[in-house]
Amino acid sequence: MIVRLLHLGRIAYSEAFALQQELVAARFEGRTDDTLVLLEHPPVLTLGRNSSRANVVLSEAELRRLRVGVVETNRGGDVTYHGPGQLVGYPIMDLRGDLPGKKGPHLGPVDYVRLLEEVLIRSCAEFGVMGQRICGRTGVWTIAGGSVLEKKIAAIGVHVSRGITSHGFALNVTTDLRDFEWIVPCGIADRGVTSLEAELGTEGRPSLAEAADVVSRNFGKVFGRQMLAYGSLAELRRDLAGAAAV
Repeated sequence: MIVRLLHLGRIAYSEAFALQQELVAARFEGRTDDTLVLLEHPPVLTLGRNSSRANVVLSEAELRRLRVGVVETNRGGDVTYHGPGQLVGYPIMDLRGDLPGKKGPHLGPVDYVRLLEEVLIRSCAEFGVMGQRICGRTGVWTIAGGSVLEKKIAAIGVHVSRGITSHGFALNVTTDLRDFEWIVPCGIADRGVTSLEAELGTEGRPSLAEAADVVSRNFGKVFGRQMLAYGSLAELRRDLAGAAAV
């Protein structure tokens, strides 16, 4: 079985959300396989279903001055930040398929999130950054050392409709961590955020393309899939159109 892989570069959040909806419909109708879309966004704040507007620190005037949008979404979780240097992944997966750990007719959303965390933990480890899970707090966190508390290096928020997933994960690679001061990340005030660059230094940091390669490879390993890369969105859409015509 395969996962179709598409790396889009930097695109607007609204454009990516529309693409997700297109792919979710195609997956539900059986016109495509599971798909992983990797990209980065211009600066934007997104509010999950459990979010509080109070966790956005900036005023409306400051947001307008910085040209930072605030978007309400149907994913789980609280408020998060997306921006340059952050690898965002949107897996469009059919949880009714043959997936690791599936015990009933479909893989449960919590078990699915644990698999995403495993992808990111393995990926961070390949760059020499040890990550972990923290009970009750979704995402991937660095290992605490001495008096240093854990820091969040990857956020996860998903949506499942009719067994098909959307939204996904955001891994801080070379993200400007000062931008997280605009929010209370994921509504958690007692922990900070970090990135691969912050943990490794500028000399050891991977590029976004290198991080995308490692994450996609580990995605295939964790989910037991062969990754089939597309060169462009147009190429993927040609396949979708061909499937619709059959």
